[in-house]
Amino acid sequence: MKKPSLKALKEKADAMEPQEAFQWLSALSKEYGESVMKLADKYHKKVEALRKENERLMAMSAMEFAAYEEGFQLVGGIDEAGRGPLAGPVVAACVILPPGIILHKLNDSKKLSEAQREELFDQIREKALAYGIGIVDHDEIDTLNIYQATKKAMKLAIENMRLRPDYLIIDSVKLDIDIPQKAVPKADQNSVSVAAASILAKVTRDRMMDAMEKEYPGYGFARHKGYGTPEHMAAIREKGLCPIHRRSFTKSFA
Repeated sequence: MKKPSLKALKEKADAMEPQEAFQWLSALSKEYGESVMKLADKYHKKVEALRKENERLMAMSAMEFAAYEEGFQLVGGIDEAGRGPLAGPVVAACVILPPGIILHKLNDSKKLSEAQREELFDQIREKALAYGIGIVDHDEIDTLNIYQATKKAMKLAIENMRLRPDYLIIDSVKLDIDIPQKAVPKADQNSVSVAAASILAKVTRDRMMDAMEKEYPGYGFARHKGYGTPEHMAAIREKGLCPIHRRSFTKSFA
């Protein structure tokens, strides 16, 4: 009987879980030789990569597990996007994830590519126990100041959830709200629920700024999302301020 080609073996292995594929190919290598052993080694590396990724995500779940041990059940992570831009809203998100959930590549949104954020955005919304988005526009930012506007967006995110969190992990900010909470610097890098919130907030705001590109062409909002890049500054000097610019951030251009 003719032996299957290496390509055929790989196609079959690709349909398996990496651990299963490694074990199957390792057993075949005794008969098929070094080429199959090398193929098996590739799946072994995938197994190791998955193990390290799972360990990373479990380490990022430490604050959530500590809260569960204290008796809390609905741990919400909160983060925002858009505190620094010259234009557009500040957007916050709150996410309650199922305990111990593994979402591969989940991380601070700033450490992910746009494609990774978009993929995780859908996964988070599908698998979260609850999530909410809060948006405060440029006018309110000018009225309240950006810090107070950020806190308002975070409170709105909580109000927009179908389940109310009984504990909050927040990236650096403490809210005057009757929910036990922990404000943690760089929580988006150290908490799975805050990382999830950072992705929902970032993708939501980016999509809003993409829409603003169509409404106010020529400023480059789809590229820089309202941040003060050289391109954006040059556009303001050429065209002036548009309606979504934060006047409290752009006084020198007024």
